[in-house]
Amino acid sequence: MTDSRKLFGTDGVRGVANIEPVTAETALKLGRAAAHVFSSNGGPYGRRDGVRPKIVLGKDTRLSGYMLENAMVAGITSLGVDVLLIGPLPTPGIAYITRSLRADAGIVLSASHNPYEDNGIKFFRHDGYKLDDAIESRIEQLVFSGEIESIRPTAGRIGRAARIDDALGRYVEHAKRSFPRGMTLESLRIAVDCANGAAYKSTPCVLRELGADLVIAHHAPNGTNINADCGSTHPEEIQRLVRESGAQIGITHDGDADRVLLCDENGELVDGDEILAIAAIENLKRGNLSGNTLVATVMSNFGLDEALEAQGGKVIRTKVGDRHVIEEMLRGGYSIGGEQSGHMIFREFSTTGDGIVSALQILQILVETGRPLSDLKRCLRKYPQAQRNLKVREKPPIESLRDVAGLIVETEQALAGKGRVLLRYSGTEPKIRLLIEGRDEGIINAHADRIAQSLTVQIGA
Repeated sequence: MTDSRKLFGTDGVRGVANIEPVTAETALKLGRAAAHVFSSNGGPYGRRDGVRPKIVLGKDTRLSGYMLENAMVAGITSLGVDVLLIGPLPTPGIAYITRSLRADAGIVLSASHNPYEDNGIKFFRHDGYKLDDAIESRIEQLVFSGEIESIRPTAGRIGRAARIDDALGRYVEHAKRSFPRGMTLESLRIAVDCANGAAYKSTPCVLRELGADLVIAHHAPNGTNINADCGSTHPEEIQRLVRESGAQIGITHDGDADRVLLCDENGELVDGDEILAIAAIENLKRGNLSGNTLVATVMSNFGLDEALEAQGGKVIRTKVGDRHVIEEMLRGGYSIGGEQSGHMIFREFSTTGDGIVSALQILQILVETGRPLSDLKRCLRKYPQAQRNLKVREKPPIESLRDVAGLIVETEQALAGKGRVLLRYSGTEPKIRLLIEGRDEGIINAHADRIAQSLTVQIGA
Protein backbone atom coordinates (compact mmCIF):
# COMPACT_ATOMS: atom_id res chain seq x y z
CA MET A 1 0.00 0.00 0.00
CA THR A 2 1.39 3.40 -0.96
CA ASP A 3 2.21 5.25 2.28
CA SER A 4 2.47 8.87 1.13
CA ARG A 5 -0.14 11.44 0.18
CA LYS A 6 0.37 10.87 -3.49
CA LEU A 7 -2.37 8.59 -4.62
CA PHE A 8 -3.69 11.38 -6.85
CA GLY A 9 -1.73 12.77 -9.76
CA THR A 10 -2.81 15.42 -12.23
CA ASP A 11 -5.74 13.30 -13.41
CA GLY A 12 -6.83 10.96 -10.65
CA VAL A 13 -5.00 7.82 -9.52
CA ARG A 14 -3.02 6.13 -12.25
CA GLY A 15 -0.40 3.40 -12.71
CA VAL A 16 0.19 -0.18 -13.81
CA ALA A 17 -2.92 -2.22 -13.06
CA ASN A 18 -2.54 -4.69 -10.16
CA ILE A 19 0.51 -2.83 -8.83
CA GLU A 20 0.06 -0.17 -6.15
CA PRO A 21 -1.70 2.16 -6.16
CA VAL A 22 -3.92 0.67 -8.89
CA THR A 23 -4.79 -2.55 -7.09
CA ALA A 24 -8.04 -4.14 -6.02
CA GLU A 25 -7.11 -3.52 -2.39
CA THR A 26 -6.54 0.21 -2.87
CA ALA A 27 -9.58 0.50 -5.15
CA LEU A 28 -11.71 -0.96 -2.38
CA LYS A 29 -10.31 1.56 0.10
CA LEU A 30 -10.81 4.40 -2.37
CA GLY A 31 -14.39 3.23 -2.87
CA ARG A 32 -15.03 3.33 0.87
CA ALA A 33 -13.38 6.73 1.23
CA ALA A 34 -15.27 8.20 -1.72
CA ALA A 35 -18.56 6.79 -0.45
CA HIS A 36 -17.96 8.45 2.90
CA VAL A 37 -17.00 11.82 1.38
CA PHE A 38 -19.93 11.92 -1.02
CA SER A 39 -22.55 10.54 1.38
CA SER A 40 -24.81 12.65 3.55
CA ASN A 41 -22.60 11.98 6.58
CA GLY A 42 -19.25 12.74 5.02
CA GLY A 43 -19.02 15.47 2.42
CA PRO A 44 -20.23 18.71 0.90
CA TYR A 45 -21.86 17.08 -2.13
CA GLY A 46 -23.90 14.44 -0.33
CA ARG A 47 -27.67 14.37 0.00
CA ARG A 48 -29.44 15.85 2.96
CA ASP A 49 -32.92 14.48 2.28
CA GLY A 50 -32.60 11.01 3.77
CA VAL A 51 -32.36 9.30 0.36
CA ARG A 52 -29.62 6.71 0.08
CA PRO A 53 -26.61 8.29 -1.71
CA LYS A 54 -25.57 6.88 -5.10
CA ILE A 55 -22.39 6.93 -7.16
CA VAL A 56 -22.11 6.33 -10.91
CA LEU A 57 -19.30 3.96 -11.93
CA GLY A 58 -18.09 3.62 -15.51
CA LYS A 59 -14.95 2.46 -17.29
CA ASP A 60 -13.12 2.15 -20.58
CA THR A 61 -12.35 -1.17 -22.30
CA ARG A 62 -9.25 -2.35 -20.41
CA LEU A 63 -9.12 -5.92 -19.13
CA SER A 64 -8.25 -4.70 -15.63
CA GLY A 65 -11.47 -2.69 -15.53
CA TYR A 66 -13.34 -5.78 -14.35
CA MET A 67 -11.02 -6.21 -11.36
CA LEU A 68 -11.17 -2.57 -10.31
CA GLU A 69 -14.90 -2.27 -10.95
CA ASN A 70 -15.73 -5.12 -8.59
CA ALA A 71 -13.38 -3.78 -5.92
CA MET A 72 -14.89 -0.30 -6.14
CA VAL A 73 -18.41 -1.73 -5.89
CA ALA A 74 -17.44 -3.68 -2.79
CA GLY A 75 -15.93 -0.62 -1.17
CA ILE A 76 -18.76 1.75 -1.99
CA THR A 77 -21.59 -0.56 -1.01
CA SER A 78 -19.81 -1.48 2.24
CA LEU A 79 -20.38 2.13 3.36
CA GLY A 80 -24.11 1.94 2.59
CA VAL A 81 -23.95 3.82 -0.71
CA ASP A 82 -25.56 2.53 -3.92
CA VAL A 83 -23.62 2.07 -7.16
CA LEU A 84 -25.01 2.68 -10.66
CA LEU A 85 -22.95 0.64 -13.13
CA ILE A 86 -22.86 1.91 -16.71
CA GLY A 87 -20.01 -0.14 -18.21
CA PRO A 88 -17.76 1.18 -21.00
CA LEU A 89 -18.52 4.80 -21.86
CA PRO A 90 -16.35 7.84 -22.63
CA THR A 91 -15.21 9.81 -19.61
CA PRO A 92 -17.37 12.83 -20.58
CA GLY A 93 -20.30 10.45 -20.90
CA ILE A 94 -19.81 9.31 -17.32
CA ALA A 95 -19.65 12.95 -16.18
CA TYR A 96 -22.91 13.63 -18.04
CA ILE A 97 -24.68 10.52 -16.70
CA THR A 98 -23.66 11.54 -13.17
CA ARG A 99 -25.56 14.79 -13.67
CA SER A 100 -28.41 13.18 -15.58
CA LEU A 101 -29.10 10.58 -12.88
CA ARG A 102 -28.65 13.18 -10.12
CA ALA A 103 -26.02 11.02 -8.48
CA ASP A 104 -23.79 12.24 -5.67
CA ALA A 105 -20.57 11.54 -7.62
CA GLY A 106 -19.15 9.75 -10.63
CA ILE A 107 -16.11 7.48 -10.90
CA VAL A 108 -14.25 6.57 -14.11
CA LEU A 109 -11.89 3.60 -14.40
CA SER A 110 -9.52 4.59 -17.19
CA ALA A 111 -5.90 5.42 -17.97
CA SER A 112 -6.89 7.53 -20.97
CA HIS A 113 -4.17 7.37 -23.66
CA ASN A 114 -1.87 5.02 -21.71
CA PRO A 115 -1.29 1.39 -22.82
CA TYR A 116 -3.72 -1.29 -21.69
CA GLU A 117 -1.42 -2.49 -18.90
CA ASP A 118 -2.17 0.74 -17.04
CA ASN A 119 -5.40 1.84 -15.45
CA GLY A 120 -6.66 4.68 -13.32
CA ILE A 121 -9.43 5.97 -11.09
CA LYS A 122 -10.92 9.44 -11.67
CA PHE A 123 -13.67 11.16 -9.72
CA PHE A 124 -16.37 13.66 -10.65
CA ARG A 125 -18.54 15.75 -8.39
CA HIS A 126 -22.33 15.55 -8.56
CA ASP A 127 -22.32 18.36 -11.16
CA GLY A 128 -19.90 16.58 -13.52
CA TYR A 129 -16.81 18.65 -12.69
CA LYS A 130 -13.56 17.14 -11.47
CA LEU A 131 -12.69 17.26 -7.78
CA ASP A 132 -10.70 20.08 -6.30
CA ASP A 133 -7.52 19.47 -4.30
CA ALA A 134 -9.27 19.70 -0.93
CA ILE A 135 -11.67 16.84 -1.70
CA GLU A 136 -8.89 14.68 -3.18
CA SER A 137 -6.84 15.30 -0.03
CA ARG A 138 -9.77 14.28 2.15
CA ILE A 139 -10.19 11.02 0.21
CA GLU A 140 -6.47 10.26 0.51
CA GLN A 141 -6.54 11.01 4.22
CA LEU A 142 -9.39 8.54 4.72
CA VAL A 143 -7.57 5.85 2.74
CA PHE A 144 -4.44 6.12 4.85
CA SER A 145 -5.76 7.06 8.29
CA GLY A 146 -8.12 4.19 9.01
CA GLU A 147 -10.62 6.77 10.25
CA ILE A 148 -13.61 5.00 8.70
CA GLU A 149 -12.63 1.40 9.48
CA SER A 150 -15.30 1.19 12.16
CA ILE A 151 -18.12 2.29 9.83
CA ARG A 152 -19.75 -1.03 8.93
CA PRO A 153 -23.43 -0.84 7.96
CA THR A 154 -25.24 -4.16 8.26
CA ALA A 155 -28.40 -5.84 7.03
CA GLY A 156 -30.54 -3.55 4.87
CA ARG A 157 -28.18 -0.59 5.29
CA ILE A 158 -25.57 -2.13 2.98
CA GLY A 159 -25.57 -0.49 -0.44
CA ARG A 160 -26.88 -2.03 -3.65
CA ALA A 161 -25.42 -2.17 -7.16
CA ALA A 162 -27.61 -1.80 -10.24
CA ARG A 163 -26.77 -1.68 -13.93
CA ILE A 164 -28.07 1.28 -15.96
CA ASP A 165 -28.99 -0.04 -19.40
CA ASP A 166 -29.74 3.23 -21.20
CA ALA A 167 -26.52 5.14 -20.39
CA LEU A 168 -25.20 4.89 -23.95
CA GLY A 169 -28.45 6.22 -25.42
CA ARG A 170 -28.57 9.08 -22.92
CA TYR A 171 -25.03 10.15 -23.79
CA VAL A 172 -25.60 9.86 -27.55
CA GLU A 173 -28.62 12.16 -27.30
CA HIS A 174 -26.65 14.58 -25.11
CA ALA A 175 -23.80 14.75 -27.66
CA LYS A 176 -26.24 15.28 -30.54
CA ARG A 177 -27.75 18.27 -28.73
CA SER A 178 -24.43 20.09 -29.21
CA PHE A 179 -25.06 20.04 -32.98
CA PRO A 180 -27.71 22.36 -34.46
CA ARG A 181 -31.15 20.83 -34.85
CA GLY A 182 -32.10 20.65 -38.52
CA MET A 183 -28.48 20.43 -39.68
CA THR A 184 -27.16 17.09 -40.97
CA LEU A 185 -23.85 15.50 -41.91
CA GLU A 186 -25.28 13.80 -44.98
CA SER A 187 -22.83 15.57 -47.26
CA LEU A 188 -19.77 14.27 -45.43
CA ARG A 189 -17.75 11.08 -45.50
CA ILE A 190 -16.02 10.80 -42.13
CA ALA A 191 -13.24 8.41 -41.11
CA VAL A 192 -13.22 7.45 -37.42
CA ASP A 193 -10.53 5.76 -35.31
CA CYS A 194 -12.14 4.68 -32.01
CA ALA A 195 -8.81 3.52 -30.47
CA ASN A 196 -10.53 0.27 -29.41
CA GLY A 197 -11.62 2.34 -26.45
CA ALA A 198 -14.64 3.70 -24.66
CA ALA A 199 -16.09 5.46 -27.73
CA TYR A 200 -16.27 2.33 -29.88
CA LYS A 201 -20.06 2.49 -29.82
CA SER A 202 -20.92 6.09 -28.97
CA THR A 203 -19.01 8.09 -31.59
CA PRO A 204 -20.14 5.97 -34.58
CA CYS A 205 -23.69 6.06 -33.23
CA VAL A 206 -23.72 9.88 -32.89
CA LEU A 207 -22.30 10.44 -36.37
CA ARG A 208 -24.58 7.88 -38.05
CA GLU A 209 -27.67 9.38 -36.46
CA LEU A 210 -26.63 12.78 -37.81
CA GLY A 211 -26.45 11.31 -41.32
CA ALA A 212 -22.71 10.91 -41.93
CA ASP A 213 -21.22 8.31 -44.27
CA LEU A 214 -18.73 6.56 -41.99
CA VAL A 215 -15.50 4.63 -42.43
CA ILE A 216 -14.71 3.14 -39.01
CA ALA A 217 -11.56 1.47 -37.69
CA HIS A 218 -10.38 0.11 -34.34
CA HIS A 219 -13.86 -0.33 -32.89
CA ALA A 220 -13.54 -3.94 -31.68
CA PRO A 221 -12.02 -3.79 -28.17
CA ASN A 222 -10.82 -7.06 -26.65
CA GLY A 223 -9.45 -5.77 -23.35
CA THR A 224 -5.84 -5.57 -24.49
CA ASN A 225 -5.91 -3.59 -27.75
CA ILE A 226 -6.97 -0.18 -26.43
CA ASN A 227 -4.64 2.52 -27.85
CA ALA A 228 -2.53 -0.22 -29.48
CA ASP A 229 -1.08 1.31 -32.68
CA CYS A 230 -4.26 3.34 -33.05
CA GLY A 231 -6.11 6.34 -31.69
CA SER A 232 -4.87 9.86 -31.04
CA THR A 233 -1.48 8.64 -29.79
CA HIS A 234 -0.90 7.08 -33.23
CA PRO A 235 -2.32 9.73 -35.58
CA GLU A 236 -0.65 8.13 -38.59
CA GLU A 237 -3.49 5.62 -38.50
CA ILE A 238 -6.27 8.16 -39.05
CA GLN A 239 -4.13 9.82 -41.71
CA ARG A 240 -3.87 6.50 -43.54
CA LEU A 241 -7.58 5.86 -43.17
CA VAL A 242 -8.53 9.26 -44.60
CA ARG A 243 -6.22 8.92 -47.57
CA GLU A 244 -7.40 5.40 -48.40
CA SER A 245 -11.12 6.12 -47.96
CA GLY A 246 -11.34 9.56 -49.55
CA ALA A 247 -12.99 10.96 -46.44
CA GLN A 248 -13.40 14.73 -46.08
CA ILE A 249 -12.38 14.60 -42.43
CA GLY A 250 -10.94 12.13 -39.95
CA ILE A 251 -11.68 11.84 -36.21
CA THR A 252 -9.41 9.99 -33.78
CA HIS A 253 -9.91 9.55 -30.02
CA ASP A 254 -7.82 8.38 -27.11
CA GLY A 255 -8.87 5.44 -24.97
CA ASP A 256 -11.50 7.25 -22.90
CA ALA A 257 -12.50 9.69 -25.69
CA ASP A 258 -12.16 12.85 -23.66
CA ARG A 259 -9.87 14.14 -26.39
CA VAL A 260 -9.93 14.25 -30.17
CA LEU A 261 -7.55 15.04 -33.00
CA LEU A 262 -8.73 15.62 -36.55
CA CYS A 263 -7.33 14.95 -40.01
CA ASP A 264 -8.10 17.09 -43.03
CA GLU A 265 -9.15 15.82 -46.47
CA ASN A 266 -5.49 15.70 -47.57
CA GLY A 267 -4.50 13.39 -44.75
CA GLU A 268 -2.79 16.14 -42.75
CA LEU A 269 -3.18 16.13 -38.98
CA VAL A 270 -5.17 18.90 -37.25
CA ASP A 271 -4.13 19.16 -33.60
CA GLY A 272 -5.81 20.67 -30.57
CA ASP A 273 -4.36 24.14 -31.12
CA GLU A 274 -5.77 24.25 -34.65
CA ILE A 275 -9.15 22.96 -33.47
CA LEU A 276 -9.23 25.61 -30.75
CA ALA A 277 -8.27 28.33 -33.23
CA ILE A 278 -10.98 27.36 -35.71
CA ALA A 279 -13.70 27.15 -33.06
CA ALA A 280 -12.66 30.24 -31.12
CA ILE A 281 -12.28 32.50 -34.15
CA GLU A 282 -15.60 31.40 -35.63
CA ASN A 283 -17.37 32.01 -32.32
CA LEU A 284 -15.54 35.31 -31.94
CA LYS A 285 -16.88 36.45 -35.31
CA ARG A 286 -20.41 35.49 -34.24
CA GLY A 287 -20.08 37.23 -30.88
CA ASN A 288 -20.37 33.91 -29.06
CA LEU A 289 -16.90 33.67 -27.45
CA SER A 290 -17.37 34.66 -23.80
CA GLY A 291 -15.13 37.58 -22.87
CA ASN A 292 -13.60 37.32 -26.37
CA THR A 293 -11.20 34.95 -24.61
CA LEU A 294 -9.86 31.46 -25.28
CA VAL A 295 -8.29 29.46 -22.44
CA ALA A 296 -5.23 27.37 -23.35
CA THR A 297 -2.20 25.94 -21.52
CA VAL A 298 1.46 26.84 -21.56
CA MET A 299 1.99 24.03 -24.09
CA SER A 300 -0.15 25.66 -26.78
CA ASN A 301 1.59 27.30 -29.72
CA PHE A 302 2.26 31.04 -29.48
CA GLY A 303 0.66 31.35 -32.91
CA LEU A 304 -2.66 30.82 -31.13
CA ASP A 305 -2.24 34.13 -29.31
CA GLU A 306 -1.45 35.93 -32.55
CA ALA A 307 -4.43 34.37 -34.36
CA LEU A 308 -6.91 35.46 -31.67
CA GLU A 309 -5.39 38.92 -31.32
CA ALA A 310 -5.75 39.48 -35.07
CA GLN A 311 -9.51 38.98 -34.64
CA GLY A 312 -9.82 41.14 -31.53
CA GLY A 313 -9.63 38.30 -29.01
CA LYS A 314 -7.08 37.05 -26.53
CA VAL A 315 -5.67 33.86 -25.00
CA ILE A 316 -5.32 33.15 -21.28
CA ARG A 317 -2.86 30.37 -20.40
CA THR A 318 -2.89 27.90 -17.51
CA LYS A 319 -0.73 25.06 -16.25
CA VAL A 320 -0.90 21.81 -18.20
CA GLY A 321 -4.00 19.70 -17.53
CA ASP A 322 -7.61 20.07 -18.57
CA ARG A 323 -8.52 20.44 -14.90
CA HIS A 324 -6.58 23.73 -14.75
CA VAL A 325 -8.22 24.86 -17.99
CA ILE A 326 -11.68 24.17 -16.60
CA GLU A 327 -10.90 25.96 -13.33
CA GLU A 328 -9.88 29.09 -15.25
CA MET A 329 -12.96 28.84 -17.49
CA LEU A 330 -15.21 28.68 -14.43
CA ARG A 331 -13.36 31.51 -12.71
CA GLY A 332 -13.70 33.86 -15.67
CA GLY A 333 -16.94 32.57 -17.14
CA TYR A 334 -15.21 31.59 -20.40
CA SER A 335 -16.86 29.28 -22.92
CA ILE A 336 -14.04 27.55 -24.87
CA GLY A 337 -10.73 26.16 -23.68
CA GLY A 338 -8.42 23.25 -24.19
CA GLU A 339 -5.03 21.73 -24.82
CA GLN A 340 -2.80 21.07 -27.80
CA SER A 341 -3.16 17.34 -27.05
CA GLY A 342 -6.84 17.42 -28.00
CA HIS A 343 -8.64 18.00 -24.70
CA MET A 344 -11.24 20.64 -25.56
CA ILE A 345 -13.97 21.96 -23.31
CA PHE A 346 -17.02 23.63 -24.81
CA ARG A 347 -18.64 24.65 -21.55
CA GLU A 348 -22.04 25.28 -23.11
CA PHE A 349 -22.30 21.54 -23.64
CA SER A 350 -19.88 19.76 -21.31
CA THR A 351 -18.17 19.96 -17.92
CA THR A 352 -15.00 18.21 -19.07
CA GLY A 353 -13.06 17.38 -22.23
CA ASP A 354 -15.37 15.67 -24.72
CA GLY A 355 -13.98 14.26 -27.96
CA ILE A 356 -17.16 13.84 -29.96
CA VAL A 357 -18.72 17.13 -28.81
CA SER A 358 -15.51 18.92 -29.81
CA ALA A 359 -15.52 17.22 -33.22
CA LEU A 360 -19.16 18.21 -33.76
CA GLN A 361 -18.31 21.88 -33.24
CA ILE A 362 -15.83 21.73 -36.13
CA LEU A 363 -18.20 19.67 -38.27
CA GLN A 364 -20.85 22.35 -37.77
CA ILE A 365 -18.41 24.97 -39.09
CA LEU A 366 -17.53 22.76 -42.06
CA VAL A 367 -21.19 22.40 -43.00
CA GLU A 368 -22.09 26.07 -42.45
CA THR A 369 -19.12 27.54 -44.32
CA GLY A 370 -18.74 24.88 -47.01
CA ARG A 371 -14.97 25.23 -46.56
CA PRO A 372 -12.68 22.17 -46.30
CA LEU A 373 -10.78 21.59 -43.06
CA SER A 374 -7.46 22.24 -44.82
CA ASP A 375 -8.68 25.78 -45.52
CA LEU A 376 -10.17 26.40 -42.09
CA LYS A 377 -6.97 25.45 -40.25
CA ARG A 378 -5.02 28.20 -42.06
CA CYS A 379 -6.36 30.64 -39.48
CA LEU A 380 -3.49 29.46 -37.25
CA ARG A 381 0.11 30.08 -38.29
CA LYS A 382 2.19 27.99 -35.93
CA TYR A 383 5.63 28.68 -34.58
CA PRO A 384 7.85 25.59 -35.09
CA GLN A 385 8.00 23.39 -31.98
CA ALA A 386 10.48 20.72 -30.94
CA GLN A 387 9.08 18.26 -28.41
CA ARG A 388 10.82 15.39 -26.62
CA ASN A 389 9.12 12.94 -24.26
CA LEU A 390 11.66 10.89 -22.31
CA LYS A 391 11.19 8.04 -19.84
CA VAL A 392 12.83 8.66 -16.48
CA ARG A 393 13.82 6.44 -13.56
CA GLU A 394 13.24 9.21 -10.99
CA LYS A 395 11.87 12.74 -10.76
CA PRO A 396 14.28 14.99 -8.89
CA PRO A 397 13.58 18.74 -8.89
CA ILE A 398 14.38 20.07 -12.34
CA GLU A 399 16.38 22.93 -10.86
CA SER A 400 18.75 20.35 -9.31
CA LEU A 401 19.80 19.13 -12.78
CA ARG A 402 22.61 21.63 -13.20
CA ASP A 403 23.81 20.62 -16.67
CA VAL A 404 20.26 20.78 -17.98
CA ALA A 405 19.69 24.18 -16.37
CA GLY A 406 22.76 25.53 -18.14
CA LEU A 407 21.60 24.22 -21.50
CA ILE A 408 18.18 25.81 -21.00
CA VAL A 409 19.80 29.18 -20.33
CA GLU A 410 21.88 28.81 -23.52
CA THR A 411 18.75 27.93 -25.49
CA GLU A 412 16.80 30.91 -24.19
CA GLN A 413 19.70 33.19 -25.12
CA ALA A 414 19.75 31.74 -28.64
CA LEU A 415 15.99 32.33 -29.01
CA ALA A 416 16.54 36.00 -28.17
CA GLY A 417 13.04 36.56 -26.90
CA LYS A 418 11.41 34.99 -29.99
CA GLY A 419 10.51 31.65 -28.42
CA ARG A 420 10.37 29.71 -25.18
CA VAL A 421 11.55 26.57 -23.37
CA LEU A 422 9.25 24.42 -21.22
CA LEU A 423 10.45 21.41 -19.22
CA ARG A 424 8.14 19.50 -16.88
CA TYR A 425 7.48 16.03 -15.52
CA SER A 426 4.38 14.16 -16.60
CA GLY A 427 1.79 13.92 -13.87
CA THR A 428 0.52 10.53 -15.10
CA GLU A 429 3.60 8.70 -16.45
CA PRO A 430 7.31 8.25 -15.56
CA LYS A 431 8.30 10.78 -18.21
CA ILE A 432 9.74 14.25 -18.59
CA ARG A 433 8.43 16.47 -21.36
CA LEU A 434 10.48 19.10 -23.18
CA LEU A 435 9.09 21.74 -25.53
CA ILE A 436 11.10 24.38 -27.35
CA GLU A 437 9.32 26.90 -29.55
CA GLY A 438 10.97 29.37 -31.89
CA ARG A 439 11.11 30.75 -35.40
CA ASP A 440 13.92 28.50 -36.71
CA GLU A 441 13.12 24.78 -36.75
CA GLY A 442 16.75 23.73 -37.17
CA ILE A 443 17.94 25.75 -34.19
CA ILE A 444 15.23 24.57 -31.80
CA ASN A 445 15.71 20.90 -32.76
CA ALA A 446 19.45 21.12 -32.21
CA HIS A 447 18.91 22.57 -28.73
CA ALA A 448 16.20 20.02 -27.97
CA ASP A 449 18.56 17.17 -28.84
CA ARG A 450 21.28 18.55 -26.54
CA ILE A 451 18.91 18.96 -23.61
CA ALA A 452 17.34 15.53 -24.21
CA GLN A 453 20.77 13.88 -24.26
CA SER A 454 21.70 15.51 -20.96
CA LEU A 455 18.40 14.41 -19.40
CA THR A 456 18.93 10.84 -20.59
CA VAL A 457 22.39 10.72 -18.99
CA GLN A 458 21.20 12.13 -15.67
CA ILE A 459 17.75 10.58 -15.08
CA GLY A 460 16.91 8.46 -18.14
CA ALA A 461 15.21 5.12 -17.60
